[in-house]
Amino acid sequence: MKKRALFNSCTLNRHCSYTSSSSNFFNSIFNNRTTQSKRSLSLSLVPKPQTMANTGNLDASIEQLLNVEKQMRLAGDVAGTRKAVTDILQLCFEARAWKTLNDQIVVLSKRRGQLKQAVTAMVQQAMQFIDKTPDIETRIELIKTLNSVSAGKIYVEIERARLIKKLAKIKEEQGLIAEAADLMQEIAVRLCLDRQDYVRAQILSRKISPRVFDVDPSKEKKKPKEGDNVVEEAPADIPSLLELKQIYYELMIRYYSHNNDYLEICRCYKAIYEIPSVKENPADWTPILRKICWYLVLAPHDPMQSSLLNSTLEDKNLSEIPSFKYVT
Repeated sequence: MKKRALFNSCTLNRHCSYTSSSSNFFNSIFNNRTTQSKRSLSLSLVPKPQTMANTGNLDASIEQLLNVEKQMRLAGDVAGTRKAVTDILQLCFEARAWKTLNDQIVVLSKRRGQLKQAVTAMVQQAMQFIDKTPDIETRIELIKTLNSVSAGKIYVEIERARLIKKLAKIKEEQGLIAEAADLMQEIAVRLCLDRQDYVRAQILSRKISPRVFDVDPSKEKKKPKEGDNVVEEAPADIPSLLELKQIYYELMIRYYSHNNDYLEICRCYKAIYEIPSVKENPADWTPILRKICWYLVLAPHDPMQSSLLNSTLEDKNLSEIPSFKYVT
C-alpha cells in the first residue's frame, strides 16, 4: 500500500510539473503572437501616404495622421508613432508644401510625451529633403527648423552636427564668413584654436569621447532592435574614423602646447603612433616616435610618465633610432 501511494504521488507530481511547464510554454507563444498581432494592427491603422495624397486635401490628410500618431504615442507604440510622423513629412514633401513641412516638424517634436525614436526618424527623414528644396532660402529655413528641433537632444547630436556643417557651408558660399565661423564654433575645436579661444576649445574637446575612435570597424554590426536609434552612414566627404582620430589628437596637441602640458602632448602622439596606417609606414612613425621621446623627457616624473617611459623603452621600433633610446 505504501509503495502504491508513493508511486501515485510521484506520478501526480510529474503530471503537475509537465502541465505547468506546458502551460508556460503555450502562454509564451500566445503572448508573442499577441504582441506581433498588436504591432501589425497598429501599423495597419496608419494610412498609406500614397493613398492619402490622392485625396488632394493635404490638411485633412495630415489631421487624420495626427490623430493616428496621438493614439500610437499614448499607447507607447514606437513603430506606429515613427511611421505616422514620417508619413506626415512625406505627404508635405510630395505636395512641395515646405512651410507646412517646417510647421509639422516643430509641432510633432513638441507633442506631449513624444518618443525619442520618432523625433530621430523625423529629423533623419527631413534631412533627406534638404538637397531637394527649390531655392536657397527654403533650404536654409528647413535646416534652421531641424537645428531648433535637435538642439539639446543628445540622441540626435550627430544629425545636428551635420546640419550645422551644411548651414555653415551655405553661409561661407554666400560670403558670410563671420556667420559661418560662429556656426562652426559650436562643433569645431580647430576654429576655436585658430581664434585662440582655448577655454571654448577645451569645453568642446570634452564633448568628444576618445573611446569612439577605438571601435573596431571590422566587427560585424549588430542588427538594431525595434525602437533603437539608428545613425545614418556618414556622407562620402566625411573622413574615416581613424582619420578623424588623427585629426582630433593633432588638434589636442595644439591645445596642450598652449599650456605646455608635455605629458598630455606625449599621450596624444602615442595615440597617433598606434594608428595602424601610421605604424605600418616608417616614414610616418619615425618622426612621431622621436617626439614621444622628447616630450617624455620634458614631462615631470609621475606614475603616468613612468608607465609611458617603460612602454616606449619596450618598443622594438626604438632600435631603429638608437640615439633616442639613450635620451629616454
